[in-house]
Amino acid sequence: MTAKSRPAAMSAPVSIARQIADELGVTERQVSAVIELLEEGATVPFIARYRKERTGGLDDTQLRTLAERLEYLTDLAKRRDTVLDAIRAQGKLTPELEREIRTAATKVALEDLYAPYKQKRRTKATIAKEAGLEPLAERILANPSLALAAEAKAFVSKKKGVQSVEAALEGAREIIVEKIAETPQLARKIREQVWAEGKLGSSLVKGKAAEGAKFADYFDFDEPLHKMPSHRALAMMRGQKEGVLRIKVAVPEGERRAVNEICSELGISRKGRAADEWLVETAEAAWKNRLEPSSARDSLSRLKEAADGEAIKVFSRNMKDLLMAAPAGPKVVMGIDPGIRTGCKIAVVDATGKLLDTATIYPHEPKRDWAGSLASLAALCKKYKVELVSVGNGTAGRETEKLVAELSDKMPALNLTRIMVSEAGASVYSASELAAKEFPGLDVSIRGAVSIARRLQDPLAELVKIEPKAIGVGQYQHDVDQTALARSLDGVVEDCVNAVGVDVNTASASLLSRVAGLNATIAANIVAYRDEHGPFKTRSELKKVPRLGAKAFEQAAGFLRIMNGKNPLDSSAVHPEAYSVVERIAKQTGKKIDLIIGDKAFLAKLKPEAFADDAFGVPTVKDILSELEKPGRDPRPEFRTATFKEGVETITDLKPGMRLEGVVTNVAAFGAFVDIGVHQDGLVHVSELADVFVKDPHTVVKTGQVVQVQVLEVDVPRKRISLSMKQGAGRPVGKGRSAPQPPKSPDSPFSVLAGLR
Repeated sequence: MTAKSRPAAMSAPVSIARQIADELGVTERQVSAVIELLEEGATVPFIARYRKERTGGLDDTQLRTLAERLEYLTDLAKRRDTVLDAIRAQGKLTPELEREIRTAATKVALEDLYAPYKQKRRTKATIAKEAGLEPLAERILANPSLALAAEAKAFVSKKKGVQSVEAALEGAREIIVEKIAETPQLARKIREQVWAEGKLGSSLVKGKAAEGAKFADYFDFDEPLHKMPSHRALAMMRGQKEGVLRIKVAVPEGERRAVNEICSELGISRKGRAADEWLVETAEAAWKNRLEPSSARDSLSRLKEAADGEAIKVFSRNMKDLLMAAPAGPKVVMGIDPGIRTGCKIAVVDATGKLLDTATIYPHEPKRDWAGSLASLAALCKKYKVELVSVGNGTAGRETEKLVAELSDKMPALNLTRIMVSEAGASVYSASELAAKEFPGLDVSIRGAVSIARRLQDPLAELVKIEPKAIGVGQYQHDVDQTALARSLDGVVEDCVNAVGVDVNTASASLLSRVAGLNATIAANIVAYRDEHGPFKTRSELKKVPRLGAKAFEQAAGFLRIMNGKNPLDSSAVHPEAYSVVERIAKQTGKKIDLIIGDKAFLAKLKPEAFADDAFGVPTVKDILSELEKPGRDPRPEFRTATFKEGVETITDLKPGMRLEGVVTNVAAFGAFVDIGVHQDGLVHVSELADVFVKDPHTVVKTGQVVQVQVLEVDVPRKRISLSMKQGAGRPVGKGRSAPQPPKSPDSPFSVLAGLR
């Protein structure tokens, strides 16, 4: 949670800090310190890097979890106070009820307790109460030996709308049914029973078999609710949403056990008394009409919430891997957005990402001009000394890459390196307001080529311009809670941007707006100030930017870099507030700051304890020494590319047994998708990721990783490719990882694909 998204009131009682501490396995002091920092307007990246002494070294993942729980529990506390006030106003708040409400650990538990007292729409039970039938219901419950007809006769009143004995008894039953449904401990127990024993089943809607072929694995399917993995739950729910499937929660022996629970709770039993059978039937009605539907809805909501959480976690991890992918760096790049009918759009950018030139070529039918296209590419490459050619992986991508390959073969002196890159989100950026402002006179399709070129230079700097959800590295991303997804992805983007750091003199407003403490307005003001006054020479000069106050400077300064400025520390992650520590090191060692920076042998001899004080403890001094050793270091990996196999350009070119190189484009709970250069990603199912069982695919592969795979199966009509990374079939490029060996996943390689994106 950032200063931008923090709730208005963050103040939290000690009990909340203690609860969060227990959940995270940290101390209450650590949690209280974080709460104080958040209240002061600190951001997660700033706290994680520059306030380790106060938090005991909590990392950004722990801090974000802490902030989310703080928001939830603070909302719960506010709701608790509202509920207490409402029940107190009714004069029905007992000490026991107040104690239960104050100890309710979840919003669901709190609402269970509030249900009997909540103002609600008129129900059959409230109508029966208005007709004066509540005493009848209470008498029957209290004494099942009463003769029902005789007892009910006294409540017949045409004036009150009770026309007969039967109507009186039916009204009494409605009152008891509502009482049963709103008994908190009973509703909770039955709800948990349905969750633990229930199954989610799906069946085909008649006549939808052909239309819903991608959901074929779920035409006749069921699985225990509490065991169902995220991707299957979301697939079934999407199938229902698209009108292909009917889904239903079923509980074997559910009615019998639920009715027994109800009878036990209310003291109902079959002892041959006059009202016994009537009361058992009432318990059955409570299950069928109220508790079964509400428990099924709750179970589906619970399953959806858990599935959403897992899917969002997968999306966030993929997003982080994509944003933290290796940058090619400051090189002249030609971006090609492949096209057939409208041609291939070309954009050449310089080492800083500035657009140099554009063109459109037609190497493919129906306007095929292969020779002319080669000549155009050659002219542009010569003129601007192009080093890298970035080809989008969409329609005609491989055919266009072949054009660049031929150019490289015919003109080796150009020394070109060609790379296929993901086009995900490029069209979204090109049609955005941001792109229109950046390139007002440029055709939309050319803007896409610019994005394809720049994302090779620096994926992070370019992808922050695109709404995270539009980048498409998620699992059922359009089906999950969009607010929770946006919050998680925004956190990922913020963490990645601040982990890498931003050159304040070259960064776009989009990138700057993601720096801790800054927002879109301040970022735009930084760019405007830079345009008017020239490059920033010191970090302190940032204080002159309109709206960039003391708090924003404190939060942002350590993440903003001034390259080749007046103070060498301004290009590092050392925060200006801690420059005094470096100055103290220089003074005590008699060595100038610019000579200290990068002197690994010298820095290794220094003891952090010797330079720590009340303001900056040992953890901070250790970070400073580490940063001085390699100032402004980029945590992203070294840039490398995948080489697609010549002659394998479409899915029909694939044959089982082929060994290929590819790039991981998406990692889901059930496996990884790999681009092998045929316009259709292949799936490495989790069971084929390694020779040992892999529980979490992210422990083996990540988005953007270059891997070696073997083709297992090709389904051309359904455009599905099954791949393997097992030993002999290929391994990830780089250090291999393995995991312990539990049983295999029940999923088939393709059963999990229904509606993935």
